[in-house]
Amino acid sequence: MSSLDHCMNNDVAAEFLERRWFAARSAAQGAQAECEVLAGVMRLAEDDWRRARARLAELETLQHALGEELASLDAPRHRQPNEPPALESMSAT
Repeated sequence: MSSLDHCMNNDVAAEFLERRWFAARSAAQGAQAECEVLAGVMRLAEDDWRRARARLAELETLQHALGEELASLDAPRHRQPNEPPALESMSAT
């Protein structure tokens, strides 16, 4: 093999290596951009999740309070001896 052939082979190999390097660099930049976008989406989703959890806690507290109020309405009333009967029990049936 002549030195000219050897130089040409080295040039071809170097050019091929350089193309691969640029392709890897481009792919890495694309992956970095995707990571940044996904990180932003995750932050937004986490914020939305926290708000939803807070709203759920509020609604569960309200539901519990309303359930207790309903239970107290359904419980038999204990009257004092001098207390008049409730209007519901005085119906003319």
